[in-house]
Amino acid sequence: MRHAQTLFRGSAFTANTVRSRTHAVAVIDGTIAAVGAEAESMFGPRTSVIDVGDGLLVPGFQDAHVHPISGGLELLRCDLAAGSTQPQYLEIIAAYAASHPDEEWILGGGWSMSAFPGGCPTAAALDEAVADRPAFLPNADGHGAWVNSEALRRAGIDRHTPDPADGRIERDQHGNPTGTLHEGAMNLVNRLLPETSAEFLTRALMRGQAYLHSYGITAFQDAIIGAYSDMPDAGDIYVAAERAGILSAKVVGALWWDRSAGLEQIESLLQRRERYTGERFRATSVKIMQDGVAENFTASMLESYCDGHGHPTDNSGISFVAPEVLNEAVPALDAHGFQVHFHAIGDRAVRQCLDAVEQAIVRNGRNDNRHHIAHLQVIHPDDISRFRELSVVANMQSLWATLEPQMIELTMPFLGAQRSGWQYPFGDLLRAGTMLAAGSDWSVSTPNPMAAIHTAVNRMAAPGYEEGDYDAFLPEQAIDLGTSLVAYTAGSAYVNHLDDTTGTITVGKAADFALLDRDPFAHPTTEIGLTGVRQTWVNGSCVYTAE
Repeated sequence: MRHAQTLFRGSAFTANTVRSRTHAVAVIDGTIAAVGAEAESMFGPRTSVIDVGDGLLVPGFQDAHVHPISGGLELLRCDLAAGSTQPQYLEIIAAYAASHPDEEWILGGGWSMSAFPGGCPTAAALDEAVADRPAFLPNADGHGAWVNSEALRRAGIDRHTPDPADGRIERDQHGNPTGTLHEGAMNLVNRLLPETSAEFLTRALMRGQAYLHSYGITAFQDAIIGAYSDMPDAGDIYVAAERAGILSAKVVGALWWDRSAGLEQIESLLQRRERYTGERFRATSVKIMQDGVAENFTASMLESYCDGHGHPTDNSGISFVAPEVLNEAVPALDAHGFQVHFHAIGDRAVRQCLDAVEQAIVRNGRNDNRHHIAHLQVIHPDDISRFRELSVVANMQSLWATLEPQMIELTMPFLGAQRSGWQYPFGDLLRAGTMLAAGSDWSVSTPNPMAAIHTAVNRMAAPGYEEGDYDAFLPEQAIDLGTSLVAYTAGSAYVNHLDDTTGTITVGKAADFALLDRDPFAHPTTEIGLTGVRQTWVNGSCVYTAE
């Protein structure tokens, strides 16, 4: 018998079921060689032993919806994630502008809508921090941008500028732009931004990858590979990083579906899939953003939004891809073997995505493409069972399923009581037999899986992630710790078509692990979010060790 190169001793959660455990894992040549007693028997004179202690070894987390390069760019630019109020944001921006006098544009982002009245900051306020140069700062969810007066001037945006079909310019009572651009209106400014160099994008990828590794993430699906907002197409950056041997994570890329074009773009997607296919990076998915977000009333709803006082308005949001186009595009993509990765926040968007997958099944039959819908904020109860029936994976961003200022002030009053009770129905999806995967949408929110798992279990924010004393949000939609861990490991591996080689601690699979600093099962569920990561391993190599 060969001796193990590395032997992990202590409790390990295998993720083969929601309660499966072992007490030892042996690794040879980057692969799990044995578990349990057999693993112990492989100890030899040169075996490196990792003592799990009172921690827990789990399969490497896999983020099924994340933006590592844009997240890395924010960390390298004007990062507003540390602030939570307008004065704090302006202080960060002013300090950044002063320390970067040669930058033509002030770029970065990460502000929270709840920091501003109605979720909309103003150019006048931003001018206080930087007036001599244009500033373009997307918010945390990437569906809106804060711009200053100089940016509006350069873009030629004034009271006569019409709203684009897929967005909205925030205006005052006289029609003048106030400094917030929603959805497609961001393109009026970001088309003017200076090109980001390949070198800087590579730096951003490495920064983002290291940050994800620090949370135990070993694989992920980059949810946009293509030109979107202020992000260029980063496919070649991944390819170059893999060739250079610096891409340690296993990455699936979701090619961006241009909503201003139609089925004629499929040929280009096929060509890019071929170009972007390697061992560690494969662009085998297509991202369709079907709607916006509820907070700016662009999430696509079956019924109109309320005015905040319970009265209906004439706005039911935006379906970015017309249903008749979606019902042709998804079957065509499916026939070419693409996985479709949908963004759907509102109940109409969710239904339209499910309808399109149903059309694909009718035309092409069932296959193994593993289409998935991310975010899933509002799902009509009639559509819950359709996920299982159509084999659509529910891609949860469970960190968002909490009561907090944005939910209380900018969402629930405009959804109304009934729809507010349909939000993030993970429990109902699980009970209906739906396959669950999990992701963060970082840089929209933290990529910390344990913080998201805490929320999935408690329906409350993890310690340190939200100030204030809030009740559990729809606690009947909670899922248990084991189920949530499986979703963040085996479930996301399934979505990424990596389940043959990753996602569980199973003999023959890659030695991709996260070594947690405590066993969350051994502590109250209210402490799940306190769990940290001691080490992260990919293919048997340690890629992160906590200080």
